[in-house]
Amino acid sequence: MTATKLGRVQLRIMQYLWSNGRATAREITDALNQSEPIAHSTVQTLLRTLKDKGSIAHEVDGRTFVFVPLVKEDKYKRNAAGDLLHRVFGGDVRSLVAHLLQNEKVSRPELDEIRRMIEERGTTNR
Repeated sequence: MTATKLGRVQLRIMQYLWSNGRATAREITDALNQSEPIAHSTVQTLLRTLKDKGSIAHEVDGRTFVFVPLVKEDKYKRNAAGDLLHRVFGGDVRSLVAHLLQNEKVSRPELDEIRRMIEERGTTNR
């Protein structure tokens, strides 16, 4: 699967599966409906598409399909972040970070954690 080729709702389905490990189509539909309405048939179609992409598989439990993720969340994030970095920012990490700091709300605790990570990274690269 090309990790960055997930639509918004497909990503929400994957996030639910990553959090829960496994779920039925009905459980996924009910979870997604908590934030915005979506038809059960739409979820079933998206699950088929995710299965065709190799992102998920299903097991049969009686008459019910139980879906499980095949792609690890950290691998998806790594690939999606790398794609964003290279496709949008030409591989320039500084530009990406500058863009985020200038255009997104970053809390004081988040900034402190980012500073700590930078300092830690700087000591390990010597």
